[in-house]
Amino acid sequence: MFFESLIIVYFSYLLGSIPSGVIFAKIFSLGELNKIGSGNTGATNVLRTGNYWAAGLTLFIDFFKAYIAVSICNIINADLIILSASVILVGHIFPVWINNLNGGKGFASFLGILFAFELSLMLIVCIIWLFVFFKTKISSASTLISANLSTFYSLIFLDFITSLTLLFLNLIIIFSHQENIKRLKKGKETKIL
Repeated sequence: MFFESLIIVYFSYLLGSIPSGVIFAKIFSLGELNKIGSGNTGATNVLRTGNYWAAGLTLFIDFFKAYIAVSICNIINADLIILSASVILVGHIFPVWINNLNGGKGFASFLGILFAFELSLMLIVCIIWLFVFFKTKISSASTLISANLSTFYSLIFLDFITSLTLLFLNLIIIFSHQENIKRLKKGKETKIL
């Protein structure tokens, strides 16, 4: 079990920490992401550059790197899913490849994890995100509301382990959005469109 856990941690962190935003910012010559908007490397901050292709590709890679990591974990030992999913988000938020360890906020990777867990749950989270976003135009509010509602959904329709995993993942998402939450409370959070 220890050896399996070590493999899961290693591959989950390695895949989670791929800084796709930085990679596509370089490919599309968008400048340094740490000097744009929030300074994060996630799809939302890439979108602030105005390059929809780069933002879409960042979202796509961040989504699938998480899906792949959870799928590998399922093959090795499905009992370690909560470990894998948590390490993926930690890797995404604190990637070893970036000097200041300032990665993305984790939502795209969270969706990839949900896709590996339960397709219907991921679709519901996406619908809630879109609904909140069209009402507020604030990505962080959409993320926090839709991600946290996934836990309530899982408590009703899914098993206890999945619910526990989602609860823990949501705590990580909340942690990564601390500054956004402060700005939301003050009514100073930036709108995307």
